[in-house]
Amino acid sequence: MGKRFWICGLVMFFAAMLLAFVVHALLLGADYEALGALYRDAEDGRRHFPWMLLAHALIGFAMTWIFAQGFDGREATLAQGLRFGAAMALFSTVPGYLIHYAVQPLPTALVAKQVVFGTLSMLLLGALLAWLQPRRPTLTLPG
Repeated sequence: MGKRFWICGLVMFFAAMLLAFVVHALLLGADYEALGALYRDAEDGRRHFPWMLLAHALIGFAMTWIFAQGFDGREATLAQGLRFGAAMALFSTVPGYLIHYAVQPLPTALVAKQVVFGTLSMLLLGALLAWLQPRRPTLTLPG
């Protein structure tokens, strides 16, 4: 794992954190606040914030590592990134929110928003990951 992996992983970590803030604090914050005791209050949330950092670091570096496993050195395209983001959403985001819905008394509308915004976030992260990959010209052999 070279320098590119670590830089890409860090960029993905920060992008995942930013998207999570936009989705959960700005777009869904009022929905969570309306549920009161089902979620942590601000003070308790601050105490648990290191776990949030760890989770998003895992997202950033795991996505970078998995994408790199299928990357053959040719130019990564937007379509590849979007497919990868969709796969990640179907692998983690959507099932995660469905499981939360099954075990917590969450409103259906909130879970639907979480699924949609979470999937859009994964698509954006996949597109970013494809953009971050090295652009190498394809070698053509003479003859």
